Amino acid sequence: MDPTAWIWIVVVIVVIALIAVLLMSSRKRREAFRQKRDEQNRQHAAEIRRKAENADLEARENEARAMHAKADAEKAQVEAARLRQEAEQRQSTAQDLRTDAEKHQYKANALDPDVDDDGNRRDEARADAGHEDLRAADARDAGSRADDVRADDARSVDARDVDATTDATRRNTPRE
Repeated sequence: MDPTAWIWIVVVIVVIALIAVLLMSSRKRREAFRQKRDEQNRQHAAEIRRKAENADLEARENEARAMHAKADAEKAQVEAARLRQEAEQRQSTAQDLRTDAEKHQYKANALDPDVDDDGNRRDEARADAGHEDLRAADARDAGSRADDVRADDARSVDARDVDATTDATRRNTPRE
């Protein structure tokens, strides 16, 4: 064989070997690139999972706060209903006491010989005919004063009930 043919055979073998080496190295580079990309994707996925877990924990905390606030609201409603009921009972008691006081006043007026049928006191010293105008004015004043006193008593009882209800509500209202 001719030495040129041997040279060509060696050149072809070297070229084939170089092509094989290049193919193998490119495959290794692709494999390394793929592994690097996969590792980056894993890290990115892990970070997304951590964010999802944090968001889930935050959502659970918000739900717990919402349930706590709802329970507080229901507790406040129950307390308000109880206070309303207590206020109504006190109002009823005050009305009963007022009625009893009026009954006692009526009985006392019925027994007292110095009180006329209208509940006005008769004054023996003013029995003169000239003082009847004064007695009528006094009777009207006494009646209006008694009405004013009863109205003031009723207002003060109502005010005490409202103040007690307001104070109880303030004491039982949760503060944030």
